[in-house]
Amino acid sequence: MSKIIVLMGAPGAGKGTQARLLQERLQLPQISTGDMLRARASEDIHSTQASGKLISDDVVIGLVTERTARDDCKNGYVLDGFPRTTIQAEMLEQLARQQAKSIAAIFVDVPYDVLTKRLTGRRICPICGEIYNMYFKPPRFDTRCDFHADRELTYRVDDAPEKIRVRLETYERETAPLLDYYERSGRLYRLDGTRLTEEIYSQIETLIQSEVAQA
Repeated sequence: MSKIIVLMGAPGAGKGTQARLLQERLQLPQISTGDMLRARASEDIHSTQASGKLISDDVVIGLVTERTARDDCKNGYVLDGFPRTTIQAEMLEQLARQQAKSIAAIFVDVPYDVLTKRLTGRRICPICGEIYNMYFKPPRFDTRCDFHADRELTYRVDDAPEKIRVRLETYERETAPLLDYYERSGRLYRLDGTRLTEEIYSQIETLIQSEVAQA
């Protein structure tokens, strides 16, 4: 049975980075609800997302169902940013049964103070999309891209300090209970998210290969 890998963790935990690596190296499609929502032209979705609040469950599950019905997902996929509530988790259970897939949840655990620095320090080049962090991975040229020094780095609207507080509070209130949800069924794996990116990836890959072997 193919797997649905649910990558869990607070904003800034590094889920997106790990999902991209899994896509590149294991050919497991990265299904990022955040990216899908940002790509949507609906004004109400963008305004809700910019405020740091969660989008409605029906909208998100609709996007996930539509995306995972494509051929590239038939052998499994990685969910980045979904589910975020227990209601969404129950919706995913139904989807998994329909797709004849099983679910494994991987929690990337990062302390609050590190999360805050990762988010407030994040900067993006508007030309090439290169991502920096003013605390952990600063650019060589103050606030300018290493590859496009003529352009100032920018930050996402929801990385503003006031939005970050809302995002982390929302996560703690509505998303953290998912840990109990998956732990009760023996499908939760906890990883230290402060370790090096490659070390975290190696652990995740080992877990996935073990899960597939047991399926």
